Amino acid sequence: MTPLEQAATAALHAPSVFNTQPWTWRIDGDTMELHADASRRLDVTDRDGRLLALSCGAALHHALVTLAALGWSASVTRLPGDSVLARIRLGSPVPPASEQLAQAISRRRTDRRPFGSRTVPDGELTKLRLLVEANGAYLHVVPRDEITTLAISAELAGHAELNDADYREELRRWTHRPAGSGDGMTAETAVEPGLRRVPVRDYVPDEKAGLTVGPAHDEGASFVILFGRGTTPLELLRAGEALSALLLQATADGLATAPLSDAIEVEWPRRLVQGLLADLGEPYLAVRLGYTDDTTPLPPRPRRNAADVIVTR
Repeated sequence: MTPLEQAATAALHAPSVFNTQPWTWRIDGDTMELHADASRRLDVTDRDGRLLALSCGAALHHALVTLAALGWSASVTRLPGDSVLARIRLGSPVPPASEQLAQAISRRRTDRRPFGSRTVPDGELTKLRLLVEANGAYLHVVPRDEITTLAISAELAGHAELNDADYREELRRWTHRPAGSGDGMTAETAVEPGLRRVPVRDYVPDEKAGLTVGPAHDEGASFVILFGRGTTPLELLRAGEALSALLLQATADGLATAPLSDAIEVEWPRRLVQGLLADLGEPYLAVRLGYTDDTTPLPPRPRRNAADVIVTR
């Protein structure tokens, strides 16, 4: 397997809303191109395509981290044209870098279970904020006395979406995938409703979720908002890269993570979240960070076959 094929394969682990994995790679010699797979866009949940762009940006960052860990330099051209989101050109061998992040790629999971009372150190939050900024976006740590506003936003968005028949049908489609599809959500990875500081999406409203709430209530969890100046394709792609950097570094540092996008998916709850930023930017996504007291391994997560995502000429 060539370095570019290894990078594209590692990118299969990147996070995506509803686990749609909405990207494809085309490899030709020493060049690899990232394309969005529009057939996997969520027309109801992600009407403006923001989450699709974030997902593709996360896949791009996963690939670049992998190349660096394999000991290869690479140049990146973002949005070069012709529907290409990014073009990676393989360079020359270099000393391996980003090995800590690369090792976190296969270990990173979205943990929807409640986190315990252990708090995230301020130094860790500062480290993650600076890392996000280095990757082209911004990170706002929600003060504890303002988490209620984020909770209200998520609750309002959740009610609005579950009362939308089109949303419920889209949710059903991506939680009941054909056998062997390697994508979508499963009931085993969803968490049952319960008392939380910020509500978590109910992925299986008509079924029993596989993960129990337990006695914890996210007491020590920190909530951060990934944001930027605007919503241009480049800003969203870079935000996806920053999201990947945040999640991988947090995983490497022993934190559990869970992106929260529902509060951003509906217009008026999103404006409440924007108010938490003092209207200084556009919110892309919230993330819950913390430490889990439950050491039970999470259920397997579906992933697409590399042959369905990677085209090599």
